[in-house]
Amino acid sequence: MSIRWTYAFVDRPAELLGRAQEFWTVVTDTRLSAPRGPRDEFVTLVPAVADPCVKMQGVEAGNGGAHLDLCVDDVPGFVKGALDTGATMAAEHEDWAVLRSPAGQLFCAVPWLGESVRPPVVHGSRLDQVCLDLAPSVYDTEVAFWSALLADWDAQPSALPEFHRIVPPPGFPVRVLLQRLDEERAASAHLDLACSDIETTRIRHEKLGAETVSRGTQWTVLRDPAGGTYCLTGRDPETGSVPASNAF
Repeated sequence: MSIRWTYAFVDRPAELLGRAQEFWTVVTDTRLSAPRGPRDEFVTLVPAVADPCVKMQGVEAGNGGAHLDLCVDDVPGFVKGALDTGATMAAEHEDWAVLRSPAGQLFCAVPWLGESVRPPVVHGSRLDQVCLDLAPSVYDTEVAFWSALLADWDAQPSALPEFHRIVPPPGFPVRVLLQRLDEERAASAHLDLACSDIETTRIRHEKLGAETVSRGTQWTVLRDPAGGTYCLTGRDPETGSVPASNAF
């Protein structure tokens, strides 16, 4: 079940996808690929150098969110292993598959196309994490599932009990954070950016059309122009690591 590359998928309502594309291409210093899919609902954010690691999707129902694409050499083999680990099949396509974690969080298994060089830091930040937002009743099950699915990665309990990090091998562009919520609700996911200076990045994003939702000591929650929430986090954008002075 070896994973060779990862993509963070930005899922936004189809009617607002253009707004999201305009915002996230500037934030990540990328250009849009040609659209694909039966409704032109998929697009890749292509950096000028290195390989892409962010894609976008226009969804027909709901407010969107985020999900992971896991790039593998052997999609059928990976899917079988994921199902044996506790995933369920959501949709099976010719050479890729959509799966659900035990709590219902969608993720995809797709062919690896040789991606190997992650994009550089942009204006002191990097989109490098998909955070899974989980109800207390499913949190432990999800930690066990993702730790087993990503067995070659480094599962790291946080200093705060409501967080659990799963860190990929060096050079991978996207990592996973699991967060235990204070309420029972359906599983969802959002994007996190590692920032050398949260406040500087927040100001820049607001100038691009984002709105600040809330602020904490170690992260700030924003809403992009398409209504999707995401977080700026106080982590090293090169390594993704948390400074020793931070607790999460």
